[in-house]
Amino acid sequence: MYVPAHFAVRDAAPLQALIAENAFGLLVSGGMEDMVASHVPFLYEPGHGPHGRLVCHLAAANGQAAALDGRPVLCIFQGVHGYVSPNWYAKKPAVPTWNYAAVHAYGRATVTRDPARLRDIVERLTAVYEGADGWKLSDEPESFAAGLLRGIVGVEIPVERLEGKFKLSQNRPAADVTGVIANLRRLGGDANIALAEAMQQAAEDAAARRSQD
Repeated sequence: MYVPAHFAVRDAAPLQALIAENAFGLLVSGGMEDMVASHVPFLYEPGHGPHGRLVCHLAAANGQAAALDGRPVLCIFQGVHGYVSPNWYAKKPAVPTWNYAAVHAYGRATVTRDPARLRDIVERLTAVYEGADGWKLSDEPESFAAGLLRGIVGVEIPVERLEGKFKLSQNRPAADVTGVIANLRRLGGDANIALAEAMQQAAEDAAARRSQD
């Protein structure tokens, strides 16, 4: 990922937080001739190793699963994002752009077909999204659960490297940042408001760092 210095995130904590909050990601593997990707919900476990561990499962019929064990992979996570008009800037000339936050996680995949491990993966993933009182695999007949587990493979990825880019107008003058935030809030909608809040936080963090220098 191309990461200019303005937008680089060196601290692991916000990168881990973005993954945890936007855990439906993209699992990419293969080379130039056989590159393939799957869109999957991940379970992120930050306490495993220096950069945490990603866990997911794929359909056993997914061709990516057959060539995944022991292979290097890239997992991509997208946070807040949105269009930025040059009309929102105080300083001209300017061009349109897109602000966003994204994390790339690199590691080597391990594939499991062990029923006990698969059950554990499914139960942990569903616990995250269902909550304590939600659906559980144990709610279904055992014959159904066993058939389900035969149809999937589990994937565990110890993260070897995290790379983050939070492009939130840090390269623009303060007046431009204020203008973008104001216009995103004016437009409204969850995505625009979330981006405005992320930009506001980035601006406040930058101001706090400057005051400590």
